[in-house]
Amino acid sequence: MNPVNCCTLEDARAWLRLTLTPGVRPRDHRALLKAFGSPQQALASSHAALAEACGEAAAAALAKGADAAMVEAALQWLARDGHHLVTLADSAYPQALLNIEEPPTVLYARGRVELLNEKCFAIVGSRNATRLGARDAEAFAATLAQSGWCVVSGLAAGIDAAAHRGALSCRGPSIAVMGTGADIIYPASNRKLAEALAADGCLVSEFPLGTPPVALNFPRRNRLISGLSKGVLVVEAALRSGSLITARTAANQGRDVFAVPGSIHSPLSRGCHDLIKLGAQLVESAEDILTALGEGASRAATRAANPAARADPMLDAMGFAPVTMDEIASLTGFDAASLAAALSRLEIEGRIAALAGGLFQRIEGAT
Repeated sequence: MNPVNCCTLEDARAWLRLTLTPGVRPRDHRALLKAFGSPQQALASSHAALAEACGEAAAAALAKGADAAMVEAALQWLARDGHHLVTLADSAYPQALLNIEEPPTVLYARGRVELLNEKCFAIVGSRNATRLGARDAEAFAATLAQSGWCVVSGLAAGIDAAAHRGALSCRGPSIAVMGTGADIIYPASNRKLAEALAADGCLVSEFPLGTPPVALNFPRRNRLISGLSKGVLVVEAALRSGSLITARTAANQGRDVFAVPGSIHSPLSRGCHDLIKLGAQLVESAEDILTALGEGASRAATRAANPAARADPMLDAMGFAPVTMDEIASLTGFDAASLAAALSRLEIEGRIAALAGGLFQRIEGAT
């Protein structure tokens, strides 16, 4: 048993017996802990005392108890290096979650649990991200990580995965809050990323081990993403995106909400635009976020210190809207061979992106 969290095997067993008992809710856990001080004392108490503390239904459920096989399987999982059970009684428990609605009684975690109490910022967005959106998420995350922030996201495909990769790319910290048990990687395509997070960041879940990716779990997961964080950035989101749930939850929790604007023609911009209409802070760079958090110099000062450092006539002609090769040729007067060479160079340098439908878009300066 890892000594970072539960002091003894029996401590862990008691927390698991309490929290794995069907029909006993987190509010019941808190009532029992308030009344008896510890899971051990609660589980050793009479039915009458339990009923007085948390109600007849929960007392009856506790009499039936948790599935012994689930408890033993969890203990075996916890015995492995880097695996933790973080409880409400632990110093490692994230203090930011104590102020949200229904803080989880226990968290199952892999990796660096000390990150749970670092200063955190969340980046979320569409699972069906565009190349530009994924690049932006990576760039925002890398800058924030380099500035001392732990990047939090949900391990989903698209923007979430890009945010984690961006933080890890500069050896920065990142936390993935999972909508499954901590032993199940979803989606499976992110398994390599999850292992990197377990090694250099943290994977965390409030759900019992073995919990599959049930749709209802993800909105619940989202309240922890925002709850851990000082603020939340939405990079790309459709109007019905789950990322908007995270943003709304963040606002209700008193966290700062930021959104990246996009093309008025893109369905993945509409959710961000809706957030901005409702009061989210429009951001064009990670510096905007750092400034809002009180940690960055103004963008004007940053630009003044490096005026026209990367000026390029083709980029100036393109602007920032998607354009075709014919439109670029018309704007610049380049012949076909010169145009192809210039576009290839700018794409290799990461200053433009090739989009579907033969379009190109300037991305330099977007973050």
